[in-house]
Amino acid sequence: MKLLLFSDLHCDAQAASQLVARSRDFDVVVCAGDLANCRRRLNVCLDILRQISRPTVLVPGNNESFDELSRASAGWSSAHVLHGSGISIDGVNFFGLGGGIPTTPFGDWSFDFTEPEATHLLADCPTGGVLISHSPPKGAVDVASSGQSLGSTAIRAAIEKRLPHLVVCGHIHASAGRTATIGSSTVINAGPGGMEFMMT
Repeated sequence: MKLLLFSDLHCDAQAASQLVARSRDFDVVVCAGDLANCRRRLNVCLDILRQISRPTVLVPGNNESFDELSRASAGWSSAHVLHGSGISIDGVNFFGLGGGIPTTPFGDWSFDFTEPEATHLLADCPTGGVLISHSPPKGAVDVASSGQSLGSTAIRAAIEKRLPHLVVCGHIHASAGRTATIGSSTVINAGPGGMEFMMT
């Protein structure tokens, strides 16, 4: 299964159009959140991305809520919006968790969760498969431009316990395009340019 991974478009219509064109060569498309900016203009990218006919799995970032992303994706037949939930596509399990974790300093507009809330939302994450989380795990592809490690301890604990084959995240822009490993799990901060991954 060939996957196209991306995150953090933040209303970049040109990047969205390029991903649509590339998607034809992939089996599944994965979006790790932040299509909007500060809960606004979600449809700028989503109206372009809905041209993707391949199965597309999305989680909300901290710039859009689960409800907002679900409503905006209505009528896009190949889209699956996940948050504390999963889906199986061609025998591969995908589980999604959206939002900023741990809570960001951005204020009330940001769609955020505490570490205990994230632990609860990850309770049903299956072993193996693909974990899509807007926020990265602590200590992997989570270094901000300030040099701080801003990832989630709850997400890291879930990875260590559930051993997903692949973890797709975003959120920390300075680490976009980077790859790390936690045990046997590959962790990719996808970024807006889009990255390829082959499930074997």
